[in-house]
Amino acid sequence: MPYRPERMPAEESLARAAELRERMGRRRTVRQFSPDPVPEQVVKDAIACAATAPSGAHQQPWTFVLVKDPQIRRRIRLAAEEEEHVSYEGRLGEEWLAALRPLGTDEVKPHLTDAPALVVVFQQRYWLGEDGDKRKHYYVDESVGIAVGMLLTALHLSGLAALVHTPSPMRFLSEVLGRPVNEKAFAVIPVGYPAADCQVPDLVRKSLDQVLVEI
Repeated sequence: MPYRPERMPAEESLARAAELRERMGRRRTVRQFSPDPVPEQVVKDAIACAATAPSGAHQQPWTFVLVKDPQIRRRIRLAAEEEEHVSYEGRLGEEWLAALRPLGTDEVKPHLTDAPALVVVFQQRYWLGEDGDKRKHYYVDESVGIAVGMLLTALHLSGLAALVHTPSPMRFLSEVLGRPVNEKAFAVIPVGYPAADCQVPDLVRKSLDQVLVEI
């Protein structure tokens, strides 16, 4: 099918790019959430944006589970903290723990119950038909990773805060959320507004000169 989008004038393109760069420069990972509800449609629209991500062979190997039920979020938190306790007690290793210390994280994960919504992202390792037929998916990690990046961008530009939480292992999420055997948990993303007393680490991002190579 033909694809002929209208070409944006250079001046408008430059202005939009500069605005986007400035707005995304204000994005921060938040671990202290307000319990205030967020507009559900905003989250759904952000998920719809994420689902437009490119994927290997256009197989779209992702499932987004929107968890609003407080009891389910509580179950997820308890299971995650159990795994995190083992990790912080030694499973992570000293090098990884040292890297985490400046962020002030520990095994206690209040964001999983404080945030009014969780988006649990699953990767579909293979297609599974109703008759049990299987079909391999390609570039699953890359595809789902791109989709998560687009989800975070959409949430931030819509005025919401988010966090990528990856308790390891995450097998409990499939059980708690009743996902099929072909799906593997990729990330838990709390979504909401920052708490009134929210604080974030005083971090400095690499400059463009540090991450860009021009040839």
